[in-house]
Order: sequence, then C-alpha cells, then structure tokens
Amino acid sequence: MNIFLQQIVNGLMLGGLYVMVAVAFTLIVGMLNFLNFTIPALFMLAAVMTWAAMAGGFGGGVDELIVTVLGADNRWIAGAIIAVVVVILASLVIERFTYRYTKTKYGDATEHALPLVSSLGFLIFFEHLVISIWGSDTLTVESPFGHASFYISSIQFSIPQTISLGLSLIIVFLLSFMLQKTKLGRALRSIAEKPDTAMLMGIDVGKIVPIVYVIAGLLCAIAGILFTINYTTVDAYVGDRVATIAIAGMVLGGLGNVWGAILGGLLIGLLEVLSIYLLGASTVKISIWGLLLLVLIIRPTGLFGHTSIGKGKF
Repeated sequence: MNIFLQQIVNGLMLGGLYVMVAVAFTLIVGMLNFLNFTIPALFMLAAVMTWAAMAGGFGGGVDELIVTVLGADNRWIAGAIIAVVVVILASLVIERFTYRYTKTKYGDATEHALPLVSSLGFLIFFEHLVISIWGSDTLTVESPFGHASFYISSIQFSIPQTISLGLSLIIVFLLSFMLQKTKLGRALRSIAEKPDTAMLMGIDVGKIVPIVYVIAGLLCAIAGILFTINYTTVDAYVGDRVATIAIAGMVLGGLGNVWGAILGGLLIGLLEVLSIYLLGASTVKISIWGLLLLVLIIRPTGLFGHTSIGKGKF
C-alpha cells in the first residue's frame, strides 16, 4: 500500500510540470484558436539552457563567468535566468512571424493554417539549432539539490519536486486570478470571446497578443527549468515528449479551459507513473491515449470543455 501511495505522490509531482505546459497550450488555443507547435521548442530551450549553465556547456568564457559571479554550486540560478531571457526573446520572435506577420499580410484569409504551419517550422528550427550546437545525444547533469527529501510516514517527498509542484500550482492560480480580476485579464478574455468586438471596444489586440505569447513562454520556461533540475536529463527532443503528453492533458481537461488543463495535467502525470508501476513502461502511451479517446467518445469537449472554444474558458 505504501508503495502505491508513493507512486501517487510521484505522479502528482510529474503532473505539476505537465500542468504548466498544458496551460501554455490552453492560453494560445483559447485566445488565438490555433495549436502553437513552438511550445515544445520553448520548453526544450529552457531545459537545455539550464543544463548548459549547470554542466558548463556554453563555452567561450561564459561558464567561467557564471562560476566567478555565482559560484559552482549556484550555476542553476544563472541557467534559470538565461533560460527565461532566451525563451521570452524567442516568444516575441515567434509571435512576430507566426501571428502578427501573417495576420497583417493576409488577414483572416489565413484562418489558422499559416500560424500553425509556421509554428511547426520554428519547432524544427530550434530543435536542429540545439542539435547543431550540442548534438543529439542525451545531456545529463547532477541536480544542484542532490537527493534532498523528507518523509511523511513512510512516503518519500523529494524536496525539489515538492517545490516544483507547489510553484507550478501557485503560478497557475496567480494566472487564473489575473485573468479574472485584472484589467489585462479582462482584455484577454474579451479577445478570446470575440476579437473583432474587443477591437471595437478599444482593446489594442496588437499589444495584447505578444503578452499572451510571453506568458505562455514563461510557463514553458519555468517548466523546462524545473524539469532539468529535477530529472537532470535533457535532449533536443525533450520538448516533443513532454508537450505531447501535456496536449493529452489539455484535451482531457477541455480545450481552452485553464482549470481543465490543471486537472488534466495532474491526471496524466498520475496515469503515466501508475501505468509504469502496474503495467510496465511500454504501456504508458496506450494508457494515456486510450483514456483520452475514451473520454472524448463519452464527452467530446473534455471534462470541463465547452462546445465553443471561445465560451467560458477562463
């Protein structure tokens, strides 16, 4: 019984990372109505930047500067800062060319095809950029926190993973508060409901959309940083693996629903760990996608979805 409870705890810890990536997808789907394939790339960039700072992978004197300023034990802090800056810049570039440029040049005639395809192009570009610099092999590093943990009864809680889960939930709750209670949040929800009407009401969509991309990028950056610190193994395709499962969590919870993405991410994390424990690692994808298909057959909109993506998301 204790072993089973331990796996539940492990699943929730993993699900906390999926939550942030699922919410990042949800923001773009909810606001702009297209699936942003650059989210896996942003997660991967943050994970690799964190690894590079921790493992001394930058070269060119950067690693020595990091150690001189912060010390060898605090290189992860530099990794986190670099990851956030890189992902924010990448998010703004992506917004400029996947959304603003196509919207300005082609208007609504593009529907959602060009943003989707161009985001897929950015994903492939960033993955192969990382491969060209650091190769395609698995990149490993030691966690700066080692195996620090505490016990409740006989259940082990990893301190870094517990902090990650708590931080993930706090960030998502703050995001939900912002969407509900602030002027920016009301503007975002107005765009999600009816973009044309929002423009008529004086909302500057051109200034709001980059904020959506930056928020989604920050969620990916934090998730990528925490993933590297906790699981210590990354590569150029780590974003694909994590984001694929996060998409399943988003759809399971309901397209465009932040709370659905939270529940979906946690459920998918639990299901992944329990599938490995009970059935073996080879059954993980069968379990995740089998459950997703079953839910969609019974409730096509997901657990908390709506028939119209623009209604009641946030």
